[in-house]
Amino acid sequence: MVADNRFDVEKDKSSAAEFPQSAHQIGVVICCSSCANAAYLGEITDHWFQAAFVLTTGVNSVFVLGYSGTVMVPLGWTGGVVGLVLAAVASLYANMLVAKLHDYRGKRHIRYRDLAGEIYGEKAYLITWILQYVNLFMINIGFLIMGGASLKACYFLLFPEDHSMKLPYFTGMAGFVCILFAISTPNLSSLRVWLGCSTILSLIYIVVASGLAAQDAIKLPPRDYSIHGTTTEKIFEIIGASSSLLFAFNTGMVPEIQATLREPCVENMLKALYFQFTVGTVPMFAVTFIGYWAYGSSAPSYLLSSVSGPVWVKASANIAAFLQSVISLHIFASPAYEYMDTKFGVSGGVFELKSLSFRTAARGGYLAISSLVAALLPFLGDFQSLTGALSTFPLTFILANHMYLMAKKEEMSSSQQIWHKFNVVFFCLMSVAATVAAIRLIAGDSSKFSVFADL
Repeated sequence: MVADNRFDVEKDKSSAAEFPQSAHQIGVVICCSSCANAAYLGEITDHWFQAAFVLTTGVNSVFVLGYSGTVMVPLGWTGGVVGLVLAAVASLYANMLVAKLHDYRGKRHIRYRDLAGEIYGEKAYLITWILQYVNLFMINIGFLIMGGASLKACYFLLFPEDHSMKLPYFTGMAGFVCILFAISTPNLSSLRVWLGCSTILSLIYIVVASGLAAQDAIKLPPRDYSIHGTTTEKIFEIIGASSSLLFAFNTGMVPEIQATLREPCVENMLKALYFQFTVGTVPMFAVTFIGYWAYGSSAPSYLLSSVSGPVWVKASANIAAFLQSVISLHIFASPAYEYMDTKFGVSGGVFELKSLSFRTAARGGYLAISSLVAALLPFLGDFQSLTGALSTFPLTFILANHMYLMAKKEEMSSSQQIWHKFNVVFFCLMSVAATVAAIRLIAGDSSKFSVFADL
C-alpha cells in the first residue's frame, strides 16, 4: 500500500485558474523559470509500466465481450476492421497530445479539468469537469451492467432451472461488491497488486470466449455477415458504432493516470500509451474478430452468452469477467473518489477510522446511485454509443486537439495549425451526428424494454 501524500504547492502566477490540491498521491513539480530547473516535492515511485497496465485494463475490460455485436455487426468485416484500426491510431494521437501537456507552464496538472482551466480559464474548468464526470459515471454504469450480466450468466449456468433471479438483482450484487472494493482501495496508485489480478482475469475470459467461439465457428454452418436494415437504419447504426469504436480505446482520464508517475512524467506516460496501443490491444482485437467470425450478424452484445462448451469453463469465464469489472470500475471511478476526498479533506490509510467511515458513506452512496441507474436502464449498446457521443468525442478528440493548438500555437507551423483546426471541426460534427444516432437508438429500444428489464 502506498501512503497518501499532500503537498503545498507555490501558486504559479501565470495560471488562468486556481485548483485545489489533491488528497491522493500525486507527483508535483514546481518551476522557478523553466521545466529544466524544476524542484520535486515528494517521492513518486509509480513506474510507467503500472500506468500501462491501468490503461490496458481499461481497453481489455469486460466491454470487449460486446464489441463483436456492438461494433462489428453494424460495420461488417471491412468497416469493422478498418474502423478499429483507425480508431486506435486516432485515439493514440489524441492521448499523446494530452500527455504532452501534463507539465504545461512548468507544473503537473493532475486532473483533466485543471489542464483545461490552465489553458482557457475557470469556465472551461467547470465545463470539462461536467463532461468528464458524465463520461466516467456512464462508464461506471456500463461496468455495473456487465458485472450483473456476468453474474447472471454464471448463475443460470449452475442453476438452469431457477428463473426467479433477474438481472436487476445481479446488478445490485455487483454494486455491493464494488462498494466493498472501493472502501478497501483508497486511491488509484494503491491498485498495484490488483492490476496484475486484472490482467490475469482479462486473459481468462478473453481466452475462453475466443477459444469457445472459434470452436463454434468451425462447427457452425456458413454465417451471414451482411449488414441488415434499411439505408437510413444502416447510416444511423454506422454512426452509433463509430462512438463505440472510440469508446473502446479511451479513458478520458489521462492526466489523472499520469499524475502518479515518477519523473520524467511525459516520457513515461508516452511509453505507457505505446504499450496500450500495441501489446495492450491484441487481446481486444482477437476476441472481437473471432466473435464476429463465429456468429456473424447474430453476434451478441455479451459474447459468453452465445458460446457453447463445458459449463464449468463458461462459469469460470463469467466469474473472471465479473471480478475484472469490479477492478475496472474502480479505475474509472477514481477521479470521483479523488474529488470527494479532496473536497472534504480526507486522506489516510485503509483502516484509519475517519478515512474508512468517509469512504464508506461517500463511495457507497455514489455506487448505490450508479447501481440503481444501471438496474433501471440496462441497454449496453445504447450506453456505449451515447457515452462516446456526449463525452468521449469532446474530451478525447475535440478538447485535446484544441488545447494542444492553444498551448503550442507559437511553436506550430501554419500547416500544423490547420491540421488541428480540421480535427476540431471534424470531431465536432461527428459528436453531433453520434448524439442524434444514439438518441434515436435509445428511443427505439425504450419502446421494446421497460425499466428494470431482465435482458
